[in-house]
Amino acid sequence: MNIILLSGGSGKRLWPLSNETRSKQFLKVLKDTKGQPESMIQRVYRQIRETSPESNILVATGKSQIDSIKSQVGNKVDVVLEPERRDTFPAIILSCSYLAYEKGLNEDEAVIVMPVDPYADTGYFESLKKMEELINKGTANIVLMGIKPTYPSAKYGYIIPNQDGSVERFQEKPSEEYAQKLIQEGAMWNGGVFAFKLNYILNIAKKYADFSSFEEIKAKYSDLPKISFDYEVVEKEKSIGMVEYTGTWKDLGTWNTLTEVMESSTLGYVILADTCHDTNVINELSIPITVLGINNAVIAASPDGILVTDKHESSYLKPYVEKIHQRPMYEEREWGEYKVLDYVAYGDGTSSLTKSLYIKAGKSISYQSHAIRDEIWTIVDGTGDLLIDGHVRNVRRGDVAYIVKGQKHAIRAITDLRLIEVQIGLELVETDIQRYDWKW
Repeated sequence: MNIILLSGGSGKRLWPLSNETRSKQFLKVLKDTKGQPESMIQRVYRQIRETSPESNILVATGKSQIDSIKSQVGNKVDVVLEPERRDTFPAIILSCSYLAYEKGLNEDEAVIVMPVDPYADTGYFESLKKMEELINKGTANIVLMGIKPTYPSAKYGYIIPNQDGSVERFQEKPSEEYAQKLIQEGAMWNGGVFAFKLNYILNIAKKYADFSSFEEIKAKYSDLPKISFDYEVVEKEKSIGMVEYTGTWKDLGTWNTLTEVMESSTLGYVILADTCHDTNVINELSIPITVLGINNAVIAASPDGILVTDKHESSYLKPYVEKIHQRPMYEEREWGEYKVLDYVAYGDGTSSLTKSLYIKAGKSISYQSHAIRDEIWTIVDGTGDLLIDGHVRNVRRGDVAYIVKGQKHAIRAITDLRLIEVQIGLELVETDIQRYDWKW
């Protein structure tokens, strides 16, 4: 199968664990088959490989997520970066052009598009095969996955099928009362899964932009309408089929839904009293959280902040988080991760920012320089090679490096490496960076 995974999201509904660069699909709050921490994207990738080992997987995403994808899935999947955020229709056009022009996929082959983060059982991924079969048979131009509703929800769109399995019409996010009526009539949730032949989408794309290569469509990306695939393609198509999926399916987009599938009520350094009922506590900090006598709640702590909420109220979190204006305090990178420990502004206008960095063995930070800040690196664990202005030296626990403005520098971990970075300057921003080529 040829599968496109759509990876977006701003990370506001699962704050403070998620932020602008760490969307919900990267949170390692689930467990794999061996009981080890697993994120939503890792779970979906594993399930695809278990059901269809030979599948070609492509992830469509933005620049802010590329490091998290590479860190969690490695180089096992292809990645297409959107030049800008323009909704699902342009993202799918860009991905399909990549498959056609960069990967050389036959335009008569079937392609399946799905979200990167559904929580579902094996039957969901077996249903993808059925969708592919219907497309290959020419049953319809587009085949959708209809998910059997478990309750009348106003959060999802609905597919209303005909008796022959084709699609009669759609209903976007109805009231709960109308949703109940639709369910009684056999309507299914629209899970945002589409199957079609590659040439079908390329022909639609050429209505908006003239192109004959991936680079051309990428350059003309802003010319494509900023609209969802559902509105721009699906609702205009007359030839639509549907495959029903009746198993487990959850959209883990809010704390109350996410905690429903967590195997443990606590994660991290937590002391939870027996007087607490139906309360989940997730702690990414190194200090303890102790909870007594709190029921039906979610408590979450990370370098980005602390959340205390009733489970039902947690679904209304987004507008409150939008009032918070600060840089991400935790980021996952391809080489490892960092956490912001401290930020101080001094009377003379100078500021200091302190980070804890973890670099995985064999990985390295890019060769770079800064124009408006100095840095002090203190190695606290592991060994590595430190590069400053073309000179390499071995470093280990206790070693300190002073890096002044304009100096080129990088570090490679020989073993897992941890260091404390202190930035000092009049303005401390992530954009103050110039990268250079270097081969270790």
